[in-house]
Amino acid sequence: MNKEKITVTVNGRKHEKEVEPRRLLSDFIREDLRLTGTHVGCEHGVCGTCTVLVNGKSQRSCLTFAVMADGAEIQTIEGLGTAEKMHPLQQGFWEKHGLQCGFCTPGMLMTAVELLKENPNPSVDEVREALSGNLCRCTGYQTIVESIQRGAEIMRGGK
Repeated sequence: MNKEKITVTVNGRKHEKEVEPRRLLSDFIREDLRLTGTHVGCEHGVCGTCTVLVNGKSQRSCLTFAVMADGAEIQTIEGLGTAEKMHPLQQGFWEKHGLQCGFCTPGMLMTAVELLKENPNPSVDEVREALSGNLCRCTGYQTIVESIQRGAEIMRGGK
């Protein structure tokens, strides 16, 4: 199959690669760029584990062809923060124990980044609505919601 050249900026770093037109963005990120924090769960866009930000908007990378992202700015969980310098949302998840196995967490965090950009002080119901497309099989979501609200509080300058 013919390959197409794409240029994407992922976590601030420019990448030029040739990909098959049918290559999924999730596979491109995980296999070609070796950024394995973006998880793949259902491969049907239902679970939300593969959520990344494309030009600032959350997107299911398992439903997106890599060629569709040509010219885009993509942020994955690796671009959010580090163990030494956590993003406020990561800090919130750490403080409020917002994860168990952690498989869904990257998708939850990337979804929450978009939510807090649009709404820096979401209610419980607004957080739950934003996360309605992200599935977790381990928790009852309560600690995830609390974690996101804590991250929002930190982002607003709260202690």
